[in-house]
Amino acid sequence: MKIYHHIDDFKAVTGTVVTIGTFDGVHQGHRKIISNIIELAKASGGESVILTFFPHPRMILHPEDQSIKLITTMEEKAELLAALGVDHLIITPFSRDFSNQTPQQYIEQVLVKQIGTKKIVIGYDHRFGKDRSGGLEDLQRLGPVYGFDVLEIPEQDINEVAVSSTRIRAALLESDIASANEFLGYPFFITGKVIRGDQIGRTIGYPTANIQPLENYKLIPGDGIFAVTIDIDGETYKGMAYIGHRPTINGMTRNIEVNIFDFDREIYNQTIRMRFHNYIRGDVKFDGLDALKAQLAQDKVDVLAVL
Repeated sequence: MKIYHHIDDFKAVTGTVVTIGTFDGVHQGHRKIISNIIELAKASGGESVILTFFPHPRMILHPEDQSIKLITTMEEKAELLAALGVDHLIITPFSRDFSNQTPQQYIEQVLVKQIGTKKIVIGYDHRFGKDRSGGLEDLQRLGPVYGFDVLEIPEQDINEVAVSSTRIRAALLESDIASANEFLGYPFFITGKVIRGDQIGRTIGYPTANIQPLENYKLIPGDGIFAVTIDIDGETYKGMAYIGHRPTINGMTRNIEVNIFDFDREIYNQTIRMRFHNYIRGDVKFDGLDALKAQLAQDKVDVLAVL
């Protein structure tokens, strides 16, 4: 898959089949739509193109809203789309100027002149242009004028995408990893850098790597202990992750930590990936480190039983 970080970098290709969206999570509902454009492109001898936006439009149009958290970062999303077999991913820098184009300007300048759209696959509720005034009806009206076909994604598929995205976010925030993974079609993961912690885990025999997600808009699951696998330097290890405020030691900040089984290398400043497979238990305040250590021993047994 070729990636373009600005629409100006893309040169129109033959038989372009386009779809547009944020595709956060690239979950099962998204995959149904994406497989459709890939098959349409192959059938017509063309190439599939996904047009997405970064930053997320809400981050630009509503900068005061700091609550926006996404299932996947832009880099994670690109990786997932590439694995599906998409030919081209155009990441358009979203700005107020971009959002202020009229629907016809958007269709003429972006979809026709810059992308060379021959088919566009779009939902009935897709909105674009100034004040979100453009939609499916504009594409259908101008398609014959500019020489592209419009294929509408069925309403039930659009609703499936919306429901899945909402459920995934809600499930993750409630630490319901099993449900989130079912909707995603793969284990939810966090990509982050290993940073120094206070090394209390070492003193009780459970050293942890503290993980700082690469982007602050990454959605983090609710608190608790989780069964995870960790990708480091092309190798995969089992482990148990902790998310929470460490109440036993009166912690002040919310941490993401992982105890990696059968692993004793220094990995500070390395980027690792942690995949969540199941929820083990909630965050609990224990009566001292000895009680915490005893519980961690049981947690490890429970994690290994899951993994």
